[in-house]
Amino acid sequence: MNTHDPAFWILIIVAAAFVIIAVAMVAIAVVVMRVARTVNNLERRAEPLLAQVAALSARVNQIAAEGREVAEQVTTISDHISTATLHFSESAALIKEEVRELKQLVGYTSTTAKDKIARSATTYFIHTKLIEPAREIAAIMAGVRRGLEVLIAPRPKQIDETYSEEEMFIG
Repeated sequence: MNTHDPAFWILIIVAAAFVIIAVAMVAIAVVVMRVARTVNNLERRAEPLLAQVAALSARVNQIAAEGREVAEQVTTISDHISTATLHFSESAALIKEEVRELKQLVGYTSTTAKDKIARSATTYFIHTKLIEPAREIAAIMAGVRRGLEVLIAPRPKQIDETYSEEEMFIG
């Protein structure tokens, strides 16, 4: 091997290239190992965080499911409350109408009762102040008339007296 031979120099260049490639491969291997160690370290550090995130995600899903159930229950309760409110308002309207009718009835009954009481009082007053005294006066007058008739009346005729024809005429 001669240093003046071009094949020698090509062989040296190829050998140097192999050495450079080997060094580069070793450097890449070292960098890959460092990156792998860093990734492993990060993975070890991230594993508890991932476990916590997984647990947190499970808890969030559970809370979301409970939230959906609560929302459904609230919706159902809201529907029931709406229905109850509707029935209550209808009942209140009916009660108001009934109360209004009762007020009218009580007013009418009160007026009628007052009228009846007034009539009763008037009837009692008329009965005690007018009718009873008028009856007593009528009875007294009837007694006086009967007494006067007895005193003033002509003497009764004897049965054996003869009546004239005029008296016998019925006509």
